[in-house]
Amino acid sequence: MSIILGTLQQGILFGLLAIGIYIAFRILDIPDLTAEGSFTFGIAVSAVVTIAGHPLLAILAGTAAGFAAGILTGIFQTKCGIHPVLAGILTMSGLYSINTWVLGEQPSINLISSPQNPVNTVFSIFEEMLSGIDKDIVRLGVIFVITALVSLILILFFKTRTGLSIRAAGDNDTMVRASSINVDRVKILALAVGNSCIGMCGAIYAQYQRFADINSGAGMLVVGLASVIIGEVFVGKKGVTLGIIFAVVGSVVYRGIIAAATYYDIFPAYMLKLVAAVIVAAALTIPAVKNRIKLAKSKKAIKNAGSVKAGEQNA
Repeated sequence: MSIILGTLQQGILFGLLAIGIYIAFRILDIPDLTAEGSFTFGIAVSAVVTIAGHPLLAILAGTAAGFAAGILTGIFQTKCGIHPVLAGILTMSGLYSINTWVLGEQPSINLISSPQNPVNTVFSIFEEMLSGIDKDIVRLGVIFVITALVSLILILFFKTRTGLSIRAAGDNDTMVRASSINVDRVKILALAVGNSCIGMCGAIYAQYQRFADINSGAGMLVVGLASVIIGEVFVGKKGVTLGIIFAVVGSVVYRGIIAAATYYDIFPAYMLKLVAAVIVAAALTIPAVKNRIKLAKSKKAIKNAGSVKAGEQNA
């Protein structure tokens, strides 16, 4: 039971990461590599503010940190004319130094309570308030409520004029420019919103694991992509509302796959990132393979039609 609850907790929590990746990768159609830096930025800021005695504020601070990282990447892309991939790499690389500085120039800090240094997290607060309920269920409830609220807010946001502008910019930014919409501003906002979700995920995760490490973001981009792609297996690419919901579902399924594989010793824990990479690579390769098969069938049909016509002429 504890394994199932743990899987649900992490799956729904990392659903925030998947939503952030979905906004950039699917809605805006931009390969944003900022994720690994903004996730760690959220962790670092949240850890420091939590230790200072403000766990609820820590989540908002981590979200704001991710928002700022997204703005920086957006400015690199739009105002500086830097390629989207390189812009994300620059922000991610710069954030490594900033995150180290935020953590007090050390690679990691812990949020474990002791009599001399009590550290409250958002989870411990609700566990004390709901002392009669199992702690794992309380944790799951907190994570579910936060993720559900964020998902609902984003679904409503992408139905507003600004949200529709972001969606249109992802489909055809040339047409959007012709409509007198500031595409640069729209892209910056979208990247900021996406990375704020990633930063929030990191902020909550820091309190969830009571630990902050400078290398926590390694491979998170691939994990988020894997979650998005698994979610699309259920509904395909059918609108933003279902995309956001099933990005979270995909995250839960991904965590379930990992938990099952680890529990049954199918592969060791250090292979998790490789599994995510294989899932993403396979999913991104399938459309190209389908197109090649379709093209080969078309060529064969044309060739057969030509052979039939030549035969008729000879007859």
